[in-house]
Amino acid sequence: MKLNRARSVVTLIFGFFLMMSNFALASSEQYAAMKGIDSAKAFFDVRIGIPKSAALQMNVIYDTYKELTAMKKKPVFVVLFIGSAVKLISSNRSDFKPEDQKYLKEIAETISKMSKAGIRFEVCLTAAKYFGVDPASIQSEITRVGNGWISEIGYQARGYQLVPVY
Repeated sequence: MKLNRARSVVTLIFGFFLMMSNFALASSEQYAAMKGIDSAKAFFDVRIGIPKSAALQMNVIYDTYKELTAMKKKPVFVVLFIGSAVKLISSNRSDFKPEDQKYLKEIAETISKMSKAGIRFEVCLTAAKYFGVDPASIQSEITRVGNGWISEIGYQARGYQLVPVY
């Protein structure tokens, strides 16, 4: 039993260092598409309403931001919650299963970290109304906009690249 636990710890440590070494190796040279690019403006259209999947996607968005920052590409990210995803950012979690609660908490914590890092968040109030989400229950780091599609159009007109998260 102790040997299995030691192996698990070693595997975890090895996995962590492997992950960190891959992150540290990230550079513009790895990505031909990033050559000559000084900044990366992206608009993430988040519509996925499944807590576990959305938590994973939020982490990937944040990791992408950190990787671009490490590459000195000056990322400017906006994340819009639209469609059923608006339910994930409400403090009213009564409609979710007990096993989803940990993912909802993870989403909220990740949004707070991302916001502190400079990532902007918006929520579509049209979707919130449609899905019965009280705007007052939405996480405070998230800016409320009447119609998310209007925001999406505006950001794209300003040169932001659309990244769908469905």
